[in-house]
Amino acid sequence: MSPGVRRRVMSRFGTALGCLLLVGCLLLVGCVSALAVPVPSGPATSAPPASEPPTDGATPRVVRPPTEGRFDYQLGGAYPLPAGVTVVVRDRQDAPAANAYSICYVNGFQAQPDARTFWLTRHPGLVLTDHTGEPVVDADWNELVLDTRTAKRREAIAAIVGEWIAGCAQNGFQAVEIDNLDSYARSHGAISQADNVAMMGLFADVAHAHGLAIAQKNAAELLGRRAALKTDFAIAEQCNEYAECDAYVGVYGGRVFVIEYRDDAFAKGCRAFPQLMIVRRDLDLLPAGAKGHLYRHC
Repeated sequence: MSPGVRRRVMSRFGTALGCLLLVGCLLLVGCVSALAVPVPSGPATSAPPASEPPTDGATPRVVRPPTEGRFDYQLGGAYPLPAGVTVVVRDRQDAPAANAYSICYVNGFQAQPDARTFWLTRHPGLVLTDHTGEPVVDADWNELVLDTRTAKRREAIAAIVGEWIAGCAQNGFQAVEIDNLDSYARSHGAISQADNVAMMGLFADVAHAHGLAIAQKNAAELLGRRAALKTDFAIAEQCNEYAECDAYVGVYGGRVFVIEYRDDAFAKGCRAFPQLMIVRRDLDLLPAGAKGHLYRHC
């Protein structure tokens, strides 16, 4: 998948899969105890960590994003923050911003095309298949859908993705955004909403264990299950375009960070929700300086 936006009209965002994996956890019986993945050693980035790792075994403090300032969504490539930006989302392979609350993007429910061989050869049981045994694919982005239908599979997926979440904390991000929560909508009825809610709860456990807040990304139909999702704030694409922002605000208050891709929806949101951070971005989320880059705020 090329870098850029995963829109509602197609699906959601994606990023390239990393090669760091918590393989050892998958060999254990009952991986739940391993969900608090150890943070890998390595050099720190210039951004300060969200919280210092505790020395007494206590869980680090989770800090939710601020509600004042401006927001940017930089998944197409990191670039210097526009003036006034206090909250930014960047891909997990990019460095967090040194002077803003930085949210780490992770694709946790689907797998990128360049990771197809990895999943199918090393973890074929974690890829959803149809009645013929063929992998189920999100056709819009050619991404394998991961199989979240059983507790055992969810624990195995959480161990792998948990390594990436731990890496986000190690690199200095303050929060994590897990994409494709709504992969059930592309599973041809195989995956239920309850399956993905349970999966998200495991991701949240890992994030919180490492001092990271965690976002609900889209899937407005799951807002009533926030307690099970264990999410701390929301990132909503096109909620003005689809008249969903009220629902998000009803659950998350002012901690709803909105991306719109149409001028009319952006203008509507700025009028209706002056308390929210709303941005107008180009569909491919291109970095500043690239032809077609667009960034506006209310």
